[in-house]
Amino acid sequence: MTMNNRSLGTTGPQVSALGLGCMGMSALYGEADRTESVATVHAALEAGVTLLDTGDFYAMGHNEMLIGEALRTAPAARREQALVSVKFGALRDPDGNWSGYDGRPAAVKNFAAYSLQRLGVDHIDVYRIARVDPDVPIEETVGAIAELVEKGYVRHIGLSEAGAETIRRAAATAPISDLQIEYSLISRGIEDRILPTTRELGIGITAYGVLSRGLISGHFSRERQLAATDFRAHSPRFQGENLQHNLNLVEALRKIAEGKGVTVAQIAIAWVLSRGEDIVPLVGARTRERLSEALGALDVTLDEADLSAIEEAVPADAAAGERYPESQMAHLDSER
Repeated sequence: MTMNNRSLGTTGPQVSALGLGCMGMSALYGEADRTESVATVHAALEAGVTLLDTGDFYAMGHNEMLIGEALRTAPAARREQALVSVKFGALRDPDGNWSGYDGRPAAVKNFAAYSLQRLGVDHIDVYRIARVDPDVPIEETVGAIAELVEKGYVRHIGLSEAGAETIRRAAATAPISDLQIEYSLISRGIEDRILPTTRELGIGITAYGVLSRGLISGHFSRERQLAATDFRAHSPRFQGENLQHNLNLVEALRKIAEGKGVTVAQIAIAWVLSRGEDIVPLVGARTRERLSEALGALDVTLDEADLSAIEEAVPADAAAGERYPESQMAHLDSER
């Protein structure tokens, strides 16, 4: 395994070639084991992973507290190498329902105060609103984070699921390190306008959903039963004929992976890595076993013949179904 560093844009920090997305350790993908989750964070740090991604609304603070525990119990040297990225702004009620986003400056600072406490840190390395608040100009939201940077509570400003014009407005307000956005073999919408914009402005990409929530991991089957609390039970890509169509794509990809002696997950992650040095894939491993598999992607080299074969097996726009339910798609500035 070769863990080379990549840069989160021209203004962001150097981070490991892969980051660890920790959401699934707390919410949206069924039950998770806390002890195994902490052990997985420790194993990631030991392997050289530096970027840990969370959100203050993941199980209403549970995920931040879990990461805080993992950092407190990690060896000092590993704890010091960790860079924590936090998303904020999603509003939820005690039943777990979603009720919009809040990007007002006062709310930004309020969210940050609670995150610092739950994480047990004196600063957040990258701070970003999870979805652009349509009722608050992005300049005001980013400006509030910039004030937190000035006071030392935040190191770098990020964005999440923002469209090209919003990215430009944000970058004109303060330096933006990176855009976190879904990007995978079957989610390639950023390639037309968003990726050219971030590259023009020197903004990095942290790509989430690189295995499309397990759909293209090679481990998902049509027979799998999902709990009602599992996000995928309501995701269009996991429903009916859409699911069968998408699993057929996975089988086509599996043939290529087997020809190279690697797993489907590894070749899917390697494809994202091949898209450019400005892209850092976030892997959502919840166990040390899945983490080990994901890290194996770092040793997969894709030549032009491999990339052509992958493109033929899984063309752009080949997936059936939107990446979120219709009600959630409406909140994505990146889709407008």
